[in-house]
Parts: sequence; structure tokens; C-alpha cells
Amino acid sequence: MESPQGAAVRAEDFGLKGSRGWAFRHVGFTADPGSLVAIEGPSGSGRTCLLLALTGRMRATEGGAETAGLELPAKAAAVRAIAALGPVPGVSELDPAFTVGEHLRERALLQGRYGAPLRSLLRPRAERRAAARARIDRALDAAGLDPAALPKAERTSVRDLERLEALRLSVALALIGEPRLLALDDTDLKLSDAERGEVWALLRSLADAGTTVLAVCSEAPAGAHAVRTAPTTDEEKADAFAETGRA
Repeated sequence: MESPQGAAVRAEDFGLKGSRGWAFRHVGFTADPGSLVAIEGPSGSGRTCLLLALTGRMRATEGGAETAGLELPAKAAAVRAIAALGPVPGVSELDPAFTVGEHLRERALLQGRYGAPLRSLLRPRAERRAAARARIDRALDAAGLDPAALPKAERTSVRDLERLEALRLSVALALIGEPRLLALDDTDLKLSDAERGEVWALLRSLADAGTTVLAVCSEAPAGAHAVRTAPTTDEEKADAFAETGRA
């Protein structure tokens, strides 16, 4: 799957504090376009908040960061336009009542309506449908998900997917928009060692193809650009934003 140039990501003394303490603090790193960045640390150490701040979904309160040269948080809306979320619990979860095909068609429809140039909406309906199907097929191929191998092909309900299959579907949905930056939470959660190896191989392949990847995990794999979140006090481990319920 062809990808636009990935987004460089930079943070310097980056931190986020809310009414109940620091979610993360003193984060600094630089990653080139097409990097695989592993945000590692224990649960509750601010990994998800950092992921969301770097993709323009949360507002940091200390230091600075840039994604694709866009300053955060001032250019958060522009960053959101080029950064797609894979699985992030509570933010971009799959609907268990939907089938795989329903998820894919809905995302392609939204991308075609809101993420494509206006002139593309003037093309014949059959041409638009063919373009959407091609976009779906490219994303599925890049994510390594073959719907034909599922119990009911694209009619398989999300609730019937294995954890690895659901993760691949979430990645495919994110890739439909051809983002410059892909962000995933809980990358290695509830996976066997073999499955973790498959996921990291997938994310490396996406990075090698040009998309910058940010992936939250408990332990960074060899070869990834590791960024560690590690609050030093119990207060800092508190979730900085009560409304998200995430750290």
C-alpha cells in the first residue's frame, strides 16, 4: 500500500497536568518520518495521554511538541487531519454489533465524503464505489487481514473476532484515510508472544512503507524508537483528565 510521507515527531520537556496530577512529564524525543515509536511504560504511567497529545487529541500543559512540523497544541486540528487512531479504548473502539464489512464500508464512506477533495464527489456513483472498494482492499492488505479467512467473511461480527484480528481491523480502518501518522494503544495487551511478534512485524512494515507509527506498549521491541513514560510519585500516576478515564 502506498503511503504519503510519514510525519516527523518531536517533543521537548513535554508534559500534561490536570486537576488530579501529572499524566506524564519531561518527555523528550525526536523521530524521523517513517519511524516506529514505542511508547512504553506500566499501565497508569500516562502512555495513552501522551499518544493522544501527540496526535492532537489532548492538550499538553508543559513544554512543546511538533508533529509533521505542526506545533502542538496550537495546530492540533491540523495534526488530527493527518494522524489516524487505530485501537484506543474509550476513544476509537470497534462496535461489537457491527460486522467487519459494515465497519469498512462506513469508514470508506466517511473518508470519501469528508476526507476527499470536493471534485471527487462529482464523479459517477459507480466510479466512487469502485474507488472506495480499492481503498478498502489496499488497507486490508497493508493490515494483513483477509476477510475471506474469517468465519463469515466480511459478515463476521466484531464480537466474534480474535484479539489479533480485531487489532488488524482497527489498523485497516485507520489506513483507509492514508494517514501520515498512525497511533495505537495497548498494542501488546492480551496477546501471546507469537501474536506480539506478528503485530510488531506489521507495524514495522507500515513504518517501512512510509507511515510514522506510535504504539503504546508495556515493553518496546528491539529496533523500535523507545519513549518511556514513568511518573515518579503516586500523585503523578493519577489520571490527569477525569473525563477520559485514561492515563
